[in-house]
Amino acid sequence: MPDQIRVTLPDGSAREVPEGTTGAQLAAQIGPGLARAAVAIRVNGHVHDLNRPLPDGAKVAILTERDADSLEVLRHSAAHVLATAVREVFPDAGIGFGPAIEEGFYYDFDVPRPFTPDDLEMIEEKMAVVTANDYPFVREVVTRDEANRRFADDPLKLERISELGPDETITVYTDGSFVDLCRGPHLPSTGKLKHFKLLSGAGAYWRGDSSRQMLQRIYGTAFFKKEDLTQHLFRLDEAKKRDHRILGRQLDLFMFHQFAPGAVFWTDRGTAMINELNGFLRELQRDGYHEIRTPLLYNKALWEISGHWGKYQENMFLVLDSETGEHDFSLKPMNCPSHYLMYQAKKHSYKELPLRYNTYDVLHRNEVSGALSGLTRVRQFQQDDCHIFLMERQIQAEVHRLTQFILKYYETFGLKATLKFATRPEERIGTDQMWDEAERALRHALEATGLPYELKPGDGAFYGPKIDFDVEDAIGRKWQLGTIQLDYSNPERFDLKYVGEDNADHRPVIIHRAVSGSFERFIAILIEHFAGAFPLWLAPEQVRVLPIADAQREVASTLTQRLRDAGLRAHLDERTETLNYRIRDGELLHVPYMAVVGQREAEAGTVAVRVRGAGNKQEIVSVEEFVARLDQEVKTRALSS
Repeated sequence: MPDQIRVTLPDGSAREVPEGTTGAQLAAQIGPGLARAAVAIRVNGHVHDLNRPLPDGAKVAILTERDADSLEVLRHSAAHVLATAVREVFPDAGIGFGPAIEEGFYYDFDVPRPFTPDDLEMIEEKMAVVTANDYPFVREVVTRDEANRRFADDPLKLERISELGPDETITVYTDGSFVDLCRGPHLPSTGKLKHFKLLSGAGAYWRGDSSRQMLQRIYGTAFFKKEDLTQHLFRLDEAKKRDHRILGRQLDLFMFHQFAPGAVFWTDRGTAMINELNGFLRELQRDGYHEIRTPLLYNKALWEISGHWGKYQENMFLVLDSETGEHDFSLKPMNCPSHYLMYQAKKHSYKELPLRYNTYDVLHRNEVSGALSGLTRVRQFQQDDCHIFLMERQIQAEVHRLTQFILKYYETFGLKATLKFATRPEERIGTDQMWDEAERALRHALEATGLPYELKPGDGAFYGPKIDFDVEDAIGRKWQLGTIQLDYSNPERFDLKYVGEDNADHRPVIIHRAVSGSFERFIAILIEHFAGAFPLWLAPEQVRVLPIADAQREVASTLTQRLRDAGLRAHLDERTETLNYRIRDGELLHVPYMAVVGQREAEAGTVAVRVRGAGNKQEIVSVEEFVARLDQEVKTRALSS
């Protein structure tokens, strides 16, 4: 009889099985249904292939498509199926890396030309053949010499092998005729992959290094269920229609120019939106906040104290000092240190705390040109930034206050948020003891709010842990926006103090808070969330007044002024084009209301109102009723008319 080993199942029960039993065999012992549904197995917290033997004493869980970890296994396997297909269509293709990513997977190939749409179609058809053949994914542990022999004709893989440590286990996976250097895990066989789609091709430098060769990357996605794939593809198609870079031009909100790469030129229409957002935040922060402005340019001595010069310099725009000939200055990439200087300039009592400084200053970060993308990745941006100086005993109440503030703000736009708690990163300032205290305090404050949250280990700011707010837009995409960051380090670095009840000096702590993040990125999200059809209060043009003929022009002009006097952004379209042409133009700009003035309306003191999205339907109302209706809609910041 073979020796027996003991494993523990998720419910805490123990099971004795013969030594050498695999995850697949364990699943079959538990039940045939589980065996059919099994995708992988979690062993002592790590996901393994089903066909690997189980170690004695392990805690194990059979994973099915219902488990979150299984989707990554599926997509990693899909990347290998993609590489298998590419090698069959392009036998000489060099093989790079093929990981699963958040929305799907990709694989990099060394080929002489970019992949065309026809290539992708051909490769996808070949992938279907690979899955139909149901090749098993076979894992082998090999020596370094064996790995070098197997990949002798593939320099990209040889480079990766040379970087592996002397004690590192080297594994290869085979499916059909394709062999790859890989850690796994994978599906039991290619036939488990049923619902996938190749999406696009793109250039990608090997290892992300612009000095290395350009490879050709293929992106794809995969799901366990056909309906999930269909829904995802619908979202992608909808995202293309909502692309803020296209809509922003169509709606005449902003532009870019080669003479100012990564910096936005806002039109009067786009500026109106920024002013509305600023005004909304100013209204919310009227009580208990101090709005300030600080300089853009600082000597490097400030950044050395804050830690940015050592930890963040590559992202900063350095400025040459004409006297020293050195890069001794920098445009500010963030507001924090300048707010510390403002705090430092006066003596503060515990009675002033929490002291909240907020600003809308412009910031500059040196993003590489290849990373710039519309409004979502720019070099110059404006942030709704706030720094709160407070006593430790005030942290819990302040975090509760801020979470409610931020969530209420998002609700105004119909955005739902989830919270994430991010802990210390590898690159950081401050002692471990300081981080222990900051993480304990922030986690305690977060849990006291009663709000659910996810953990993001290692994703904190370099000076402190943080709570991030991820919002979901109208088509289900997640965007990281607001943040609450707790900082014990910079009060020490800048020697910040307040006078306590005992008349002695004490050290405050700092909370860094942003709600929109950058206005540029937030407006990009709003453009795509609303597909350019903004609620009335935010719309750059709220009402378009349309006289049918010259005879109604004077009445229409008076109506326009009446609307403007009521604080509405109204535009008189008195062009000589036909009424239908002018209405269509307003529809393309997603103007919420169009007010048509004909002879009957001019004589009766009424207006024919066309509401965005209502087709050709018109409603005849008095001017007084129309103005009051719009005024109420703006004041309540209603999401729809």
